[in-house]
Amino acid sequence: MNHSASFQKNYAGNIIFFTCLFSLFYAILRYHIFGLVPWKDFPFLILNKSISLAAFILLTFNFSIGPLKNIGINVPEGWLNSRQVLGMTAFLLVLIHALISFMVFKPEIFAKFFEENGSLTFYSGLSMLGGIISFVVLWAYNLAFKTTMKEDQKFISFITSRSFLLIAMLFSLMHLFFMGFEGWLNPADWNGGMPPISLVAFSFFVVGYIINLFGRK
Repeated sequence: MNHSASFQKNYAGNIIFFTCLFSLFYAILRYHIFGLVPWKDFPFLILNKSISLAAFILLTFNFSIGPLKNIGINVPEGWLNSRQVLGMTAFLLVLIHALISFMVFKPEIFAKFFEENGSLTFYSGLSMLGGIISFVVLWAYNLAFKTTMKEDQKFISFITSRSFLLIAMLFSLMHLFFMGFEGWLNPADWNGGMPPISLVAFSFFVVGYIINLFGRK
């Protein structure tokens, strides 16, 4: 009976489902319906965008639910119980996003991120650096609770500390900002008036960062 009650109070499944659904439809509307991206690019390019958006939204939820409660907001128990599953799912989505991006990130497809000689632009380099550091931090964060490292209280205390997580989140913001800020400055060019996915993800993460800044202990 207690197990059943505990299960009912975990909203992770619904949160993940609706987040992924929103991200998928947003990407399809912006790039296929209102944009000029051909449907042949959906399986890799556009689906990858929706995966990245879902990952950042779930990460925001995962890191912000606890701090939201700390600042006095009434957070349902089901949301609090969902954090671990949300974090694991977000990490898997980030991993998929990283693998797909690695395969398609080339001058022929993303010309704006490369110089004429094939090297990364300055802003692209900063974005990639932020993305790599964010991925490594997230990987270490998840791994810490599933290996013998979880027995090292000093390590756990460090990797879950307020200062470490706030700095780690800055690298995620850095990845999003330098990846797309140039496109954010031209609303007239937004497909269907819909902001770029990088801006949507950045906005979610900024809100999450502010919540953590004031609510994380």
